[in-house]
Amino acid sequence: MMGMLATIVDTQALLKTVVASAVAGVGVTFIFSLAILGASRFVELSRDSRPAAAIAFGALGIVALLAAVAAVTVGIIVMTRK
Repeated sequence: MMGMLATIVDTQALLKTVVASAVAGVGVTFIFSLAILGASRFVELSRDSRPAAAIAFGALGIVALLAAVAAVTVGIIVMTRK
């Protein structure tokens, strides 16, 4: 019975898919949270008249948002090509 299951389900490929999706999910979520952090700190520091720190967090927010969009775009491209 176990031999038959091994021929029906490629467990190595399944494991690689599970690990890749978990890493991608956590990674994209973390990157998007950095975008939210950057945006919120930008607004807060702008109100406190701290322009240098506000610009740094604004840049973090923009870069993180672009990275999240790029990761989602790459994911869509990979899914549609298989």
